[in-house]
Parts: sequence; structure tokens; C-alpha cells
Amino acid sequence: MRVALFITCFNDTLFPATGQAVVHLLERLGHQVVFPMEQTCCGQMHYNTGYHREAIPLVRRFVRIFSPYEAIVAPSASCVAMVRDLYPHAAELAEDRQLAAEIAALTPRVFELTEFLINKLGVEDVGAYYPHRVTYHPTCHSLRHLRVGDAPLRLLRAVKGIDLVDLPAAEECCGFGGTFAVKNADTSMAMLSDKLRRVLDTRAEVCTAADNSCLMHINGALHRQRTGVRTMHLAEILATTERDF
Repeated sequence: MRVALFITCFNDTLFPATGQAVVHLLERLGHQVVFPMEQTCCGQMHYNTGYHREAIPLVRRFVRIFSPYEAIVAPSASCVAMVRDLYPHAAELAEDRQLAAEIAALTPRVFELTEFLINKLGVEDVGAYYPHRVTYHPTCHSLRHLRVGDAPLRLLRAVKGIDLVDLPAAEECCGFGGTFAVKNADTSMAMLSDKLRRVLDTRAEVCTAADNSCLMHINGALHRQRTGVRTMHLAEILATTERDF
């Protein structure tokens, strides 16, 4: 299958290793991965901050760039949720029926990585090897918007050598929420403190998730408290094999 990588601007800027991991993983599974060079922000940051009309040109750009591809895969549940949940609203706001039709045709082909592997490809064991104690944080967008269910956990359970431990109260938000963490810093930090305590209770070496935005938030607290626990995007775990050790 020819797959277009929707890297998202957040990953491209701050976490390029995640995008590289997606490419390595999908190519190992026998798929051709292409990277449309014209891609840029999907508009989520603007839309979620209230700049709905200002996001419409970015919506149009995304649709134009990615429409030719059979499948579009991103290592970001939040950005995929933007495309699938909010692009139809943007087209309605623009009063553009043609754009609405193009979005309706495109969105069924836009996938978060774990749902693509499980639901589209029907793969659970991707040949990964990761001999570490790991806990998984289900991000709000993957859990509540995309409803990926246990897809990430099914993939992690199939990783050889992994010691996967349950995260207590896993479904509670970490407190990031994009600009929420800036505009409501005190509330965000209180939520993060709860999440941090539960991560440490697992005695995991690594906390993983499907969104680097949440992992950045969690990692900041882990690092500031010198816990020795690190974060890693799920794609990077799935891309790791025995040859990497």
C-alpha cells in the first residue's frame, strides 16, 4: 500500500524521530511511505483557539495535498481528530459544498497510526522488541475523539521483551490540552501532578502514548523531578527491533 505520512507540524518541529519511526515501521511491514513536502499545519491550533475562519485556508491546503493518496497516516491522535471531526465544521462555516464533499471523501482515509495498523492492516505483532518496563497513557483525543479503544495496548502486548504495566486511572487527562495548559496553568499542573504520581506508582521505565504533545507535558514533570523515568512515542517502541540492541 502507498501511504502518505502526515507528520504534523508539532512532530516535525520538536520530535522528528517519531516520524522516522513511522517510516521505518511501515516500510518494515512492506508498505511504500511518501512524504508530501507541501504539507504544513492542519489548523488545529488555530481552530481550537477560536480562529475558525483563519483555519479554513489550512483546511483547503490539507485537502488539496492529501486527497490523491490511498491512506494518510499520522502519529498524532489530536491532529487526526482535527481532520476527521472538525474539518466538516470548517467546510460548513465556509459555506463551501465542494470543500465539504472533498472532506467527506478524504476523512475515511486519514488514520492515527495504531488504528491504521489494527483496523486497516489487521496487524498486531509488528516484529518489535523492547525489553523495558512500560506504561501506556491513553490521550484524550485517541480515547474520546477517535475511540481507538485497545488498539495501542494490543500492539504493545505483542512487543517481545516488554513488561507492560497498567496505568492507574489511565483515562484521566494529563492536563495538557494545548493552550489549556497555558491559559489554565494552575489547573493543568494539578492534573499533571495526579498523572505523574500514577506513572511513578507503576515503577515503569518508560511512559508511552499516541501523542507527543501529552508526552512532552508529562516528560517535563518527570524531568523536573529527576525521576529517571522517560517518555517515548508508541511509534518509536513499535519501530524498535532486536537489531537495535
